[in-house]
Amino acid sequence: MALDEEGLELKSVEAAQVEAAKSLADMARDAIHSRSAKPRDMTIDVRDEAGTIMQVRLIFDLQTKRGKTS
Repeated sequence: MALDEEGLELKSVEAAQVEAAKSLADMARDAIHSRSAKPRDMTIDVRDEAGTIMQVRLIFDLQTKRGKTS
């Protein structure tokens, strides 16, 4: 788990949702390129001063089949 204590200030909840989705897509892309790609549950908590207002989650599971070509 990685904790981002700085974060970003965004104009709206919708903008935060889009930014979280983009970040999760980047994390999934990085997982594909890593040599140890394994199932991961990736979660981003969107917070305001009062606490978590949204949780955006991606379950990444890469499975390969031997001998299969694309």
